[in-house]
Amino acid sequence: MDLELIITSFPKLLSATVVTLKLLSASLFFGLFLGLFFAILRLNKNKLISGFAYGYSYVFRGTPLLVQIFIIYFGLGQIEYLRTTFLWVILKEPYWCAIIAFSLNTGAYTSEILRSAFETINKGVLEAAKSLGLNKINTFLKIQLPIAIKQSLPAYGNEMILMLKGTSLASTVTLLDLTGVAKHIISTTFRPIEVFILAGSIYLLITFIIHNIIKFLEKKYDYKSAK
Repeated sequence: MDLELIITSFPKLLSATVVTLKLLSASLFFGLFLGLFFAILRLNKNKLISGFAYGYSYVFRGTPLLVQIFIIYFGLGQIEYLRTTFLWVILKEPYWCAIIAFSLNTGAYTSEILRSAFETINKGVLEAAKSLGLNKINTFLKIQLPIAIKQSLPAYGNEMILMLKGTSLASTVTLLDLTGVAKHIISTTFRPIEVFILAGSIYLLITFIIHNIIKFLEKKYDYKSAK
């Protein structure tokens, strides 16, 4: 075990962790709104609307995240029309392509998590809200959404951790995230064990933090009682 290599590599990997955290936070932010939007569409009684939402979820959950990144970064760049539009400003950058792919992917999983949470809400609660004179919007914002969030915390915590691990694929489109920098160090030192142990430890630390934040929120809001 080369301790000197670990010590010299740590600042570089720590700096790359910032990129990983930016990718993770941006993807989860946009993915959460996408997930909520498509979860609402899935609950729509119109078969065309719910079918469209199901199709989105099915495609992005049924294909590898790596393939999705490649299609967005390499595939869309082959379309001549897009190169002449304002979208090319975004699509030519690997950072934004990675965020788009990650957001669409986690949005699909989040939509299913929230959909199932909405469906587990006791109908008696909704009938009580109706009897109190609440309209559909107020019922959704003040009753359905808070309960669904509480119900989905455990599953969404797992999705956050999976998304963290998924950000390692950003290195395949030249982004120097945690995994990308680790690969670069290995290519120059030819010492993979020390570098990957250090990188894995950083991923594990972030996972530990996410796990405990979700655990704290579960206890605080007592999601089990919100049925």
